[in-house]
Amino acid sequence: MMFKISDLSRRDFVNLADGSKLGAIKDVHIDPASGTVIAFVLQGSRRFSLLSAGRDVLLPWSKIKKIGVDTVLVDLETSHRLE
Repeated sequence: MMFKISDLSRRDFVNLADGSKLGAIKDVHIDPASGTVIAFVLQGSRRFSLLSAGRDVLLPWSKIKKIGVDTVLVDLETSHRLE
C-alpha cells in the first residue's frame, strides 16, 4: 500500500506506550541510496510541559505498527524526543 506524505500528515499519530498523541509530520528522513523512508520528525507538542514542551519527536519507520484511516499507531519510548 502506498501513502502520500500529505495523507499521513492529516492523521493522528498515537503512541501505544502511553496513549499520547504525537505531533504532525514536520520533516522526513530518506535514505538517498535506496529512496526509502527512514524516519519522520514529528512537531513537538505546544502544550506546556516541563519535560517535553516543544521538543520534536524522531519517529523511526520501524516504530510504526499500524497505519489506519484516521490514525497511525506507533510504539515509541520517550527517549526519541529531540533536543
